Amino acid sequence: MRGQTPQGLRTPGRRHGTRRQALAAATAAAIGVMTLGALAPPAASAATRPDAVRQSLNALVRDGGVPAALASVEDRDGRTRTYTAGVGDLATGAPVPVDGQVRIGSNTKTFVAVVVLQLVAERRVDLDATVDSYLPGLVRGKGIDGRRITVRQLLQQTTGLPNYTDHLGDDVRYYTPRELLDIALRHPADFAPGTRWKYSNTNYVLAGLIVQKVTGRPLAEEIDRRIIKRIGLRHTSFPTPGDARIREPHPHGYYQESANGPLRDITETDPSWGWAAGQMISTNSDLNRFFTALLAGRLLPPAQLAQMRSTVPAEETFGPGARYGLGLVSRPLPCGGLSWGHGGSFPGYETRGGATDDGRAAHVAVTLQLTDEAARRNLERTVDTALCR
Repeated sequence: MRGQTPQGLRTPGRRHGTRRQALAAATAAAIGVMTLGALAPPAASAATRPDAVRQSLNALVRDGGVPAALASVEDRDGRTRTYTAGVGDLATGAPVPVDGQVRIGSNTKTFVAVVVLQLVAERRVDLDATVDSYLPGLVRGKGIDGRRITVRQLLQQTTGLPNYTDHLGDDVRYYTPRELLDIALRHPADFAPGTRWKYSNTNYVLAGLIVQKVTGRPLAEEIDRRIIKRIGLRHTSFPTPGDARIREPHPHGYYQESANGPLRDITETDPSWGWAAGQMISTNSDLNRFFTALLAGRLLPPAQLAQMRSTVPAEETFGPGARYGLGLVSRPLPCGGLSWGHGGSFPGYETRGGATDDGRAAHVAVTLQLTDEAARRNLERTVDTALCR
């Protein structure tokens, strides 16, 4: 998910979400090295002649080795352009669906954090209350005690809880949230709560469990009711248990064991091991709408949005100048100012993006979970190009 870089079930520096289980889940035959074909033109809403964003997407496919790249860019006046490059299905040569759905990995964390902060605004959750206040006796382990960990520390990734995705095996199956937590609690704490920052997907599994305990409803229903329906995210969903499909038009996602290895289609896979840390599906344009609405105060009262934007350094995972709030990442833009977003990484897909306080937004997705820092930085530079154009 990062997201794992901020991105998904892994962090950009360490691939917590790259799992052999994902490879095992791929049922399609290996696709050998092949020419990806002509780069697809942008959608009709984009300019007819190449611009910097289109050129950046083309470079991601041509030089970065990803099968496909998609982008949606919104300027401060609300005008949107969508772009595609590459091939949507290597087996058939089908084009990339414009603004197709992808697995968004750790962007899910921002949705979960918004729900928690809405509950804070409703005085049903206290950021400085302990995990034990809501889940008594559940969080215990070597150096781990839910009576010493606060809700704020969960959302800000300062608990020291071990990352369960570092310890998942090759077993391809449905995981319950409690099973994911139990995997983490078999391992010692990384540090005492509140003393450091370190990305751990376990934090958001616990945040999701708190939402369910406080509301008495499934996390997916709360996200749907409080965010998706509220701001009209028509192409965003939290897959139901056991649902391995992406239901709307989408580019296929691929897995690559090594730099020169074959690409395997991993589009259909059980995402339950991501749950509150990275299970959701969306489109670039819906992500733009979500982050723009968030920054504009349409999802949280001013006090809770200010808390969400209160950040600590997170450069080790998110790159130079990056800081982590409560499920929200700020990154300095080369043209000045900050972008606010998260990003996500999930087997088959990598997403990066953000929004600015003056109404700009951009998200970019590729159909291969990226394995090296240089590739991830190239993707982030494409976002910077879109936001600074």
